[in-house]
Amino acid sequence: MTADFHEWLPRGPALALDDGTQTLSFDDLHAHVASATAWLRGSGLSRVASLADNSIDWLVADLAMLGAGVVHVPLPGFFTPTQVAAACAAAGVEGVLLDPASPLHALLAAAQVHGPAARPDGASPVAGLQQLQLQGVAAASQPQLPAGTAKVTFTSGSTGAPKGVCLGVGGLLRVVGGVQKATRPLGIRHHLCALPLAVLLENVAGAMVALSKGATVHLRPAAALGWHGAAGFDAALLDQNVRDTGTESLILMPQMLRAWTAHLEQGHDAPDTLRLVAVGGAAVGAQAILAARAAGLPAFEGYGLSEGGSVQTLNLPGADRPGSAGRPLPHAHIHADEDGQLHVGGTLMLGYIGQPGTADDDLATGDVGEVDADGFVWVRGRRDNLIITGLGRNVSPEWLEALLRDSADVSEAVVLTDRHGGLRAVIWPAVNAADAAIDAAVARANQQLPDYARLQGWGRACRPLDAASGLATPGGKPLRAAIAAAHAETQPRNRIGPLHETHA
Repeated sequence: MTADFHEWLPRGPALALDDGTQTLSFDDLHAHVASATAWLRGSGLSRVASLADNSIDWLVADLAMLGAGVVHVPLPGFFTPTQVAAACAAAGVEGVLLDPASPLHALLAAAQVHGPAARPDGASPVAGLQQLQLQGVAAASQPQLPAGTAKVTFTSGSTGAPKGVCLGVGGLLRVVGGVQKATRPLGIRHHLCALPLAVLLENVAGAMVALSKGATVHLRPAAALGWHGAAGFDAALLDQNVRDTGTESLILMPQMLRAWTAHLEQGHDAPDTLRLVAVGGAAVGAQAILAARAAGLPAFEGYGLSEGGSVQTLNLPGADRPGSAGRPLPHAHIHADEDGQLHVGGTLMLGYIGQPGTADDDLATGDVGEVDADGFVWVRGRRDNLIITGLGRNVSPEWLEALLRDSADVSEAVVLTDRHGGLRAVIWPAVNAADAAIDAAVARANQQLPDYARLQGWGRACRPLDAASGLATPGGKPLRAAIAAAHAETQPRNRIGPLHETHA
């Protein structure tokens, strides 16, 4: 690993990391990583998790674990205590890096992954790290991992035991090289980590790619970037950080892009340093991309999955088709099978925890879509979510939901079927959105849909469609069964407000 590590990470006096209070040059970064690597090699630890906000220490620890051959298990701060405990147990974690002053320390305590069997000295300093300390964990066992596993990433599944994806150094560095090659013409010198580093997309396609170019990575705590819990987001704070740091690139989730666009539409000019606002993690929609661009944001949608090392496709200036997920990046290849399911290859995982490793370079993603004649990938939705209408037609609800969210009056939407196989939407409206405005949003969506996929009605959600309400995962994916149960037609009509009949 050492040779690969020194090949992709530059050296020199240029600024590598900036967290608002301290900075590290690339030479400084190498020195800190070397200290942490030596400490880890002498510790006897083989699997270490991190549960911390974005910081210089987080990246130093991540790079040191890659160099020391210690498996890194990043834990997102939006996980529940149950998910933290399940991930630690599944990966056989022996210690967790955390900031004792951070609220996430309480999350680890609530997960109850440490106790009488944990190291008696509690949290311990780690050489090369200024802020994060190591808390011992009572690992019941260490499940076998596929050979070569360097990182285990957990997606925020719908249960307390999300599946662990095992990734190797070689695959991760191929993703870094592919994204770097594709974005090199943009000349990006400043990247802001707007997503948690524990999210693979930010970790690999954001921070590692920026560092590989010799660019500066700017790190700020989640609250300073506008995050308030798992769901709340203040785009004005993000906007200010972009201006303060001279950010040229960042990665956003779709809801962040919509919120930032709405902020700019209130009469603000977009920051003039931006060159690339990559958007992923969920379907975005052409209208949201075009609205962001009209507001001055160079927004481009991409697509990827943890099993492929983060990102596989991306629209870029000069190679762009709004509404699509872009063309495959240099490290990836993608095709649709005869059933319309997308397959990816090029940088695949080594396997899942607890399952045999695989050397196969073709992964059925579970996503439905197609690749057009020009190589652009169109993702229509999840195969498992397909709705069969009363007329026997297959409809991806994500398709309709993206069209509904294009409206400023719709905050979130989930499409379900009624007892007759008709399509209806459960909508959580934007603040102060009237029924007439939502009626208009549904009508606009229907105008873009074939007759078999048009919505026949909608109702207001009984509570927000987010993690706090129990109607979405911590990562924001709707829990469709829970939403359907909460809005069943057998419940009193006032549970979801008026049920509006919609006419094409």
